[in-house]
Amino acid sequence: MVVSIIRNLILVIAYLSLVGCNTFKQESPYWYVGVAAPQHYDMWVLNLHLEKSGERSWRVPVGSLGCCWQGPYGPSGGGGAMEPFPNLMALHWFSFSEQKYYAILIRVPPDLKERMLEPAKRLNQNGTVSFKPRSTLVLGLAPGGEVVVWMMNQITNAVEVMRLSGVEVEGDVNAFKERTAEYLEEHGAYLKEHGIPSEGW
Repeated sequence: MVVSIIRNLILVIAYLSLVGCNTFKQESPYWYVGVAAPQHYDMWVLNLHLEKSGERSWRVPVGSLGCCWQGPYGPSGGGGAMEPFPNLMALHWFSFSEQKYYAILIRVPPDLKERMLEPAKRLNQNGTVSFKPRSTLVLGLAPGGEVVVWMMNQITNAVEVMRLSGVEVEGDVNAFKERTAEYLEEHGAYLKEHGIPSEGW
């Protein structure tokens, strides 16, 4: 009888292990990349291009950014699917406050996908807690060409991955003449009072 109980326990443990492994293997997170900018320091992303070398190269449409760097809504921003997981990300953007164009090529750290897959505590809307991969990557664009990269599964558990510096590139500021006028009408007073910080973001 004892042998029978032990055999049954072993079978139950083996079954639960197999079910657990299969469940884990089937769970593939939805990879998302977004772009954010500090409030009052709007940006226009001309191009966000992702590449998984030898597999796929694609563009993620973003456009105008005026939020959100931090606070209850940040870091977060517009973007799209990041599938397959890229090893290169290229960004080209226009800073309204500085009237400058910037560009950067980001080489994704080889271990980033594994780091993002590690389950992180997440607070659900119903008040319960779950553990999910940090499957969202947010690229923050600040004045001075600064780029801050965060990984998260929700805003409250964003973890900074790295900080990089974009380079100023040539571009026609007149291409944004009308949008700049609208931007200054809304944020001009704020810029006069607070200036344009190029560090400390």
